[in-house]
Amino acid sequence: MNSYWIESTEVDVNFFTLAENLSCDVCIIGAGLFGLTTAYYLSKKGLNVIVLDKSEIGEKVSGHTTAKITSQHGIIYNYLIQSFGTDIAKKYLFANEEAIKNIKEIVSTENINCDLINQSNYVYTTNNDEIDILKKEVQAVKSLGFNCQFVEKTSLPFEVCGAIMFPNQSSFHPRKYMIGLCNCILNNSGQIFTNTLVYDVKKEDNYYKTITSNHCIKSKYVVLATHYPFINFPGFYFTKMYQETSYIIGIDTKEDFLDGMYITAQAPTYSFRAVKDGNKNILLIGGGNHKTGADNISYNSTYALLEKKAKELYPNCELLYKWNTRDCITLDKVPYIGEFSSLLPNMYVGTGFNKWGMTSSNVAANIVTDNILGIKNKYEKAFTSTRLKPIKNIGEVKNMLKQTASSLVVKKIKIPDSNIQDLKNGDGKIIEIDGNKIGIYKDSSGNMHAVKPTCTHLGCTLSWNNIDKTWDCPCHGSRFDYNGINIYDPAIKNLEIYNL
Repeated sequence: MNSYWIESTEVDVNFFTLAENLSCDVCIIGAGLFGLTTAYYLSKKGLNVIVLDKSEIGEKVSGHTTAKITSQHGIIYNYLIQSFGTDIAKKYLFANEEAIKNIKEIVSTENINCDLINQSNYVYTTNNDEIDILKKEVQAVKSLGFNCQFVEKTSLPFEVCGAIMFPNQSSFHPRKYMIGLCNCILNNSGQIFTNTLVYDVKKEDNYYKTITSNHCIKSKYVVLATHYPFINFPGFYFTKMYQETSYIIGIDTKEDFLDGMYITAQAPTYSFRAVKDGNKNILLIGGGNHKTGADNISYNSTYALLEKKAKELYPNCELLYKWNTRDCITLDKVPYIGEFSSLLPNMYVGTGFNKWGMTSSNVAANIVTDNILGIKNKYEKAFTSTRLKPIKNIGEVKNMLKQTASSLVVKKIKIPDSNIQDLKNGDGKIIEIDGNKIGIYKDSSGNMHAVKPTCTHLGCTLSWNNIDKTWDCPCHGSRFDYNGINIYDPAIKNLEIYNL
């Protein structure tokens, strides 16, 4: 089963792989929502824009979301006020509120058919002990000048103890929206190349060379829109973020349409959002979150958890879709948007959207566009990408550093000797053969696939993901299939392969 957004989209645009050296004003690496929105804004201003992506449009993170367009990013505003002050919290809130309006304006102006609907968003709880947390959040949001409401009734198929309602939010079909953006970019004389992997970016005099497998792009400006920056230095974003995996199922409820979008206030996380697909009422249920690369993750703690919840709520439901996704989580809960590094002028980044990429991608696109055009953006201070303030979330820092320290050097990990024949079909793990650590996967036919289980990003030891049959990095979230082929950044190189 694949993402509903991918399976339900007919792509009516032909994209090609980069086949020659080119020059432009702005080279954008990554054709997700952030990259395409930035290209859209800049091409409308008359700049010569080239977008490069290693995959097809919408097949990665942007096509595996729940697609909630909201400024209600969980319980965050009281935290922002306490951690950064009222001014930053207010900028964060209204930057995302403006992003909602911007998306609606793009859809209307460009006549993009992407199933955009207006609806309210809710953060709810079924636990009376969490009511005070919700009420404090309501006070915090209202103090910033936004009219949210505390309610005790929702359209969820169960009773809640309370919920915070944000009015005038939206949802849409993200891949249809992205294809619409692509058409606009092409109509504005921009260029988009898919299946084009970028290996490096080099500064030469007053321009950059973006290097792919066989060709390069020369440009004054570069925008890193690759979800997780694959350039490690001098930005050091790998020290400030980790990746989290979450799971989504799509069910035909066989019942009435759910009104509104919902997410739990505290763990365990359950997210609900409905999609009307012809005569079907498809409900997207999300949850099962864990740090990418974590050990001992099972089907029972991920997809099965969501399937059980679906059957509890809708006994006659039919499972239609299931997929998972990765999100970049910043240690201080705020995205990094703007200049990549003071040492690399005219290179920009947008990353760490913390699961809220629909609005955050538009915020990032506007800030980066203004930077390139020499305009002061009124919200950029809240998202400064080069910020070096003390991290408030010190517990997460300790966890990240502990995981990185235990994974960076293979020799530090003790792995007992194993016999290859003891590995069951469909399983994988790291074993030791002649003193070498080798990642082994035994497929359903008993064929073995061996790789060097060391991430090609920064050398962390990989973990086996038995749900997706992938090798995942616990440090920064890179992923590889069982044959060692890179699937997700920040790594861009494949794993070394062993012949057994």
